[in-house]
Amino acid sequence: MKRIAVIYQSKYGSTKQYSQWIARDLGAELFERSEVPPSSLQSFDIVIYGGGLYAGGVAGVDLVLKHPCPTLVVFTVGLANPETTDYTEILNRNFTPEQKEKIKRFHLRGAIDYSDLSLVHRGMMAMMKKMTIDPKAPEEWNDEDRLFLETYGKTADFMDEASIAPLVEYVKGLC
Repeated sequence: MKRIAVIYQSKYGSTKQYSQWIARDLGAELFERSEVPPSSLQSFDIVIYGGGLYAGGVAGVDLVLKHPCPTLVVFTVGLANPETTDYTEILNRNFTPEQKEKIKRFHLRGAIDYSDLSLVHRGMMAMMKKMTIDPKAPEEWNDEDRLFLETYGKTADFMDEASIAPLVEYVKGLC
C-alpha cells in the first residue's frame, strides 16, 4: 500500500472540504499546508496538493513545486466551471512546461460568500469586474462573465462531492 498525503491551503473552506473527501476516499493522511515541513514530502509515495485559485495563482502550490515529491497530483478550486473554462493561462503562470507534463492536474468548483470575503479579496473581485466585465457590452459576455455577474456580491455554492471521482480513480490507478 502506498503512502498518500493530501495537503491543502484553504482560505474559505471549499478546498479543505474537497481535501477531506479525497483523503477519506483514498485512506490518505490529511494536512493543512502550514503543518507540512518541506522535508517530509519525500516520505510519501503520492502527494495530492489542493489550492484555491486567487488572481490566477494556486494558493500555496510553491510548497510542492519547490520541494521534490515522488508523485504529485494537484487540484485547484475556483468558481468557474471546469467543463467550459480554459485554464491555459493559469497553468502557464503557475507551472513550468516540465511541471505541466509531469504533474496531473484537476479543477474543481468551489463556493463563495461575499460577506465572508476579506477586504483584499472583495477588492480583487471588484477589480476583476471592473477590468473584465464592465468594459464589455452585454452581448459580448461569455458564460463565465454571466456566471461572475450572477454570483457577484452574493453567496453561491457549486461544490460537488462526486466531482472528486476522476482524481480519486486516477490516484487509485497509481497504487
